[in-house]
Amino acid sequence: MRFWLRTEEMALEEMVQRLNAVSKHTDEIMHQDIVPLCAADIQDQLKKRFAYLSGGRGQDGSPVITFPDYPAFSEIPDKEFQNVMTYLTSIPSLQDAGIGFILVIDRRRDKWTSVKASVLRIAASFPANLQLVLVLRPTGFFQRTLSDIAFKFNRDDFKMKVPVIMLSSVPDLHGYIDKSQLTEDLGGTLDYCHSRWLCQRTAIESFALMVKQTAQMLQSFGTELAETELPNDVQSTSSVLCAHTEKKDKAKEDLRLALKEGHSVLESLRELQAEGSEPSVNQDQLDNQATVQRLLAQLNETEAAFDEFWAKHQQKLEQCLQLRHFEQGFREVKAILDAASQKIATFTDIGNSLAHVEHLLRDLASFEEKSGVAVERARALSLDGEQLIGNKHYAVDSIRPKCQELRHLCDQFSAEIARRRGLLSKSLELHRRLETSMKWCDEGIYLLASQPVDKCQSQDGAEAALQEIEKFLETGAENKIQELNAIYKEYESILNQDLMEHVRKVFQKQASMEEVFHRRQASLKKLAARQTRPVQPVAPRPEALAKSPCPSPGIRRGSENSSSEGGALRRGPYRRAKSEMSESRQGRGSAGEEEESLAILRRHVMSELLDTERAYVEELLCVLEGYAAEMDNPLMAHLLSTGLHNKKDVLFGNMEEIYHFHNRIFLRELENYTDCPELVGRCFLERMEDFQIYEKYCQNKPRSESLWRQCSDCPFFQECQRKLDHKLSLDSYLLKPVQRITKYQLLLKEMLKYSRNCEGAEDLQEALSSILGILKAVNDSMHLIAITGYDGNLGDLGKLLMQGSFSVWTDHKRGHTKVKELARFKPMQRHLFLHEKAVLFCKKREENGEGYEKAPSYSYKQSLNMAAVGITENVKGDAKKFEIWYNAREEVYIVQAPTPEIKAAWVNEIRKVLTSQLQACREASQHRALEQSQSLPLPAPTSTSPSRGNSRNI
Repeated sequence: MRFWLRTEEMALEEMVQRLNAVSKHTDEIMHQDIVPLCAADIQDQLKKRFAYLSGGRGQDGSPVITFPDYPAFSEIPDKEFQNVMTYLTSIPSLQDAGIGFILVIDRRRDKWTSVKASVLRIAASFPANLQLVLVLRPTGFFQRTLSDIAFKFNRDDFKMKVPVIMLSSVPDLHGYIDKSQLTEDLGGTLDYCHSRWLCQRTAIESFALMVKQTAQMLQSFGTELAETELPNDVQSTSSVLCAHTEKKDKAKEDLRLALKEGHSVLESLRELQAEGSEPSVNQDQLDNQATVQRLLAQLNETEAAFDEFWAKHQQKLEQCLQLRHFEQGFREVKAILDAASQKIATFTDIGNSLAHVEHLLRDLASFEEKSGVAVERARALSLDGEQLIGNKHYAVDSIRPKCQELRHLCDQFSAEIARRRGLLSKSLELHRRLETSMKWCDEGIYLLASQPVDKCQSQDGAEAALQEIEKFLETGAENKIQELNAIYKEYESILNQDLMEHVRKVFQKQASMEEVFHRRQASLKKLAARQTRPVQPVAPRPEALAKSPCPSPGIRRGSENSSSEGGALRRGPYRRAKSEMSESRQGRGSAGEEEESLAILRRHVMSELLDTERAYVEELLCVLEGYAAEMDNPLMAHLLSTGLHNKKDVLFGNMEEIYHFHNRIFLRELENYTDCPELVGRCFLERMEDFQIYEKYCQNKPRSESLWRQCSDCPFFQECQRKLDHKLSLDSYLLKPVQRITKYQLLLKEMLKYSRNCEGAEDLQEALSSILGILKAVNDSMHLIAITGYDGNLGDLGKLLMQGSFSVWTDHKRGHTKVKELARFKPMQRHLFLHEKAVLFCKKREENGEGYEKAPSYSYKQSLNMAAVGITENVKGDAKKFEIWYNAREEVYIVQAPTPEIKAAWVNEIRKVLTSQLQACREASQHRALEQSQSLPLPAPTSTSPSRGNSRNI
């Protein structure tokens, strides 16, 4: 979706740029950047024609404004005069106007007094640059003479920035301005009609105004389209699409009218140009034509940009409509499949007879056939979703999980049907075997009952009856239940108490019948043997028993062999031990060399640990004496900036406490392990609580970093650095404690690597784990202090166990419908803080700045009491998701971790919290639990992880 939003924004931005260019151009044409004047506003004033812009140009391109003979010039109001002057001077291009205007004042029929007043009035209120003022003085002899004399004596009254030239005749005027640039009343050839000029200006400005209004309308419409929120249902989306399409059609119609008007104006200008001769076409007419052409071109470009923007917007709305249809179908199908799954969950009966099981199988087949329509619809809807994804739909992240969920539901439903069918088939098989066994027993009983007793008294009758029984017993291999425990094991998945009792009774019946058969068989054998002739036994001769009073040689040899074998067996372990001893002597050299190498490596790591520890202590002392103590030195006070006053604790934190711990305690204890570096883990374990001071230092580090950045240019720090002869500034040394606590875990890893088979390996491993735990706690606390907006005391929430960023979907049963539906598809980025008593949801906000000032802050949003929290460890379709639910699933938060490993860590930690709460509840009711345990036997554990089963029910 973000891709389509960016695409639409780019199209809108391009269209807005073109519209701004059009608006700027129209403002230039209509003089909106100077005064809000146009020809239509001062049309009556322009019609008086006391001044006009003919289009003529001077030799250097200066525009010529003509003041024709106008007897009532002095009666023109100042406001009207100012409006006309402002309008006429704004028509030429900025380049031409920058050269300066040439004024031609025609006063040939006027009096000198009027000439003087006109020139002074024009000079006083002309709003643009002047290059030259040409005055055609009165032609009468008296007035001419008077003007010559008066002009000489009143020259100072005409002091202007440009020269004022008095001309006696029109030919004199031609010496300054070419005839082709003057109108006919001044002896020129320039074709100029004031009414026609006024009509042209009105038409051009009207077109420009239409273009500007169209541009503003398109810009407003484009912004409206871009800011429209996508609806959440099919009907609203269809309504928005229809409404936007209607507005688009109206905007296109306005564009068409504007283009039509522009082409009409351009055509009239071209016709006017075609009617006149080429020399009579002035520059203003060419500029007007170019202006209209430029406006038309910009309108065409704007229309193309708008069409492109609309195409993307329309595609987005159409895809939104497709998405809403898909979502609606998804909800309907999911509801049907959920109902079907609930229905099949009620199919727990496995049958109590063969006929009952066959009936259950027929019901299952009927239910599967009816539910198959919903399953097929779900699979078809999943294919539709895959097609939307293939067509690069903007909501791929929303559609793909639903497709996966649909497939999962279908597969789960099919699997449940198959599992249920399998159980019933197993039950059918068992009942058939039981039926077969009972039928076999019944046949056996009938066989025994059908054998007449009188016939069995003879040898032939007894043998015949015995053969019948033996023949019948031979059929038991395929008809009877062979072993009861084997039946229990084979059909364990379907056996309930009633069915087990039924199997036991059938087996008991079978055993009883077999016992009767065996008694009858024994009786018949006696009857058959009674008629046979006995065999006389022959005793052996007595001499044969007295021939050999000693054991036979074979027996003796056997005993001798066995004794020799025993000797060989006794000698065997000795020989193997001897061989192993010799082999160990041969390998002792290489093993000893390897152990010596490991010892050297351990001493090397220990040496590095001690050397870096001593250097670290010296650096801390240097900073404390060379910087911190100097802040209290009166001789250095003048170098301190006001921002550093009383800020030593902020800048250095608890560095002094860290120094005293390492200098007085930890370094001395480390030196005691110089000769036995493999045992150094004990030193860390004994002082592990003291390392908590680093958490306080790291929590203060952002404040220290901020203060340093504000005052790093202070002369105090430069002077201290010069005295200490340090190449690095103070901020590098303030980072040393953070680097040191990180360095310990690296050194412990190295030591552990070379001490695997040594006595202190377990201590090293525990020390490494503890140091890593401190680093984690420091990191967590840095995030914890960045939480803003939480009203309570974070310390009341218990220990911070974990923190991290996740994507979170919410689903509230009592929430607003729009929020409830949108939450399913649009994740929120939240930073979660898991405490012992609550889990906090915060929004991460990146701050501007550098270093620690760029650390994020977290805006508190909500918290969940762990006493009312439950979790679902696995969410369908994604191995990275799990659920945190609140108040018996009144609020459900689907949390997606960045990786499955992070998810597993969080689930395990939450499970531990919930299990500990459960244990606390059990301890609170220990007396009752003991009474119950005395009266009821404890069930055997069914899982190696009892917390795993309990977490889902807490």
